[in-house]
Amino acid sequence: MRRVQWSLAALIAIGAMSPLCAADTLSEAFKNGTIKGEIKIWYWNKTDEAAPALHNESILNTALELGYKSADFYGFSLGATFQANATPFANDGAKEMFVNEEYASGAVLSEAYLGYGRGASELKVGRQYINTPSISGSYNRIFKESFEGVTFKNGDIPDTKVFVGYIQKFQGRTSHISGDDAGDAPLFVKKIILAGAGPLSYAFDGVYSVGLTNRSIPSLTLGAQYTLLRDVASFPASSAVVDDISLYYAEANYLLPMEGFKLGFDVNYKGSRTGKDLDFKNLEGDMWGLRFSILDFYGFGASLAYTTVSSDDDVILGLGNGAGSYTALPIRGPLVYSGYAGMDSYSLKLFYDFGQQGIKGLRVEAQYLEASQDAPSVTTRSTTAGTHSDYKGYSGTINYAIPALEGLSAQVIYTAFEREMFPVSGSSTTIDTDELWVNFSYKF
Repeated sequence: MRRVQWSLAALIAIGAMSPLCAADTLSEAFKNGTIKGEIKIWYWNKTDEAAPALHNESILNTALELGYKSADFYGFSLGATFQANATPFANDGAKEMFVNEEYASGAVLSEAYLGYGRGASELKVGRQYINTPSISGSYNRIFKESFEGVTFKNGDIPDTKVFVGYIQKFQGRTSHISGDDAGDAPLFVKKIILAGAGPLSYAFDGVYSVGLTNRSIPSLTLGAQYTLLRDVASFPASSAVVDDISLYYAEANYLLPMEGFKLGFDVNYKGSRTGKDLDFKNLEGDMWGLRFSILDFYGFGASLAYTTVSSDDDVILGLGNGAGSYTALPIRGPLVYSGYAGMDSYSLKLFYDFGQQGIKGLRVEAQYLEASQDAPSVTTRSTTAGTHSDYKGYSGTINYAIPALEGLSAQVIYTAFEREMFPVSGSSTTIDTDELWVNFSYKF
């Protein structure tokens, strides 16, 4: 907390020297502020053979997100975002199946920050949404994940953007992920999601991060980020053993314009390292990703992607469930396969924008995934020593921005996911998971 107080004092001192003033008085700054929001009605159905007692369950969520940002006053602004949700008709099976993702009723103030902007610089102190390659909240669950701390962004260096951040608390998807009572709205706590180390959050004592992107070479974007987590607990339910964890990220994206279409070439790296007291967790993995894309070809597009992970260690893909990989499926994401030790994943994605046919706002997408995990020689979170798994996944997505009412959109996603596990001895076991999402959203 002391770090946040010092940052706030520095922000006020800088603002006092600034001659910029978008509003003449503080009252005008509040009166001229902007309000935006979103109403969400989401229906989900899931069949999971790994949970035979539940098997097939459905849940309906009705949510409101309401945000306000004041106008600038000597470069300063205040922002706040409120999230509220109800889960009517949820039975006991649905509550148990979706306890870490969607079963959460109540409200939370997910953003409450004091900001200061001048030129190409922006400083925020307080609760805020963060979206960087190594620190990213998930926005595809009913409660968006959020962080509490200090962030600074600067674009004064030509063709370069710099990010520096400190985080002291995290707000997840539901109350259960941080060890609180099931079914309540999430809280800000000193626990954080380690993407790839399970659905529950881990106690920590501060996160420091620095990153940058550079576009000085035409058509090429370069990015890098380093993140340090201090005193991370060894298990979500216990803090008996703690040590530091470092996350590394680097990426290059090249977009080549052609006659009538574009070609995309992408490569990235994600790695995690733990202190010696956490060596037994086997989380010192490295993941490389490659992707080739054809874009804007008469409304059509396609991508072929590959990711691979080092043989005996899982990799932490980032902080928050927004962390991704090139081979992620739209449901179940990358965190249930692509970051596992010894994993090779392949993904083929096809999509089409019906705007070419005069149906503005309609886009469809299909994806096929295949992955295979080698048998690690050590036990990780993903598998025991000497065992391995094969994965297959299919997904179809329809997104439609309904033209009859501006701001109204519909999304339908269906994903089938199959895991075949091969033990050290005996026959293999296959587990199927099928999931359907029907999401309606109105933004205003």
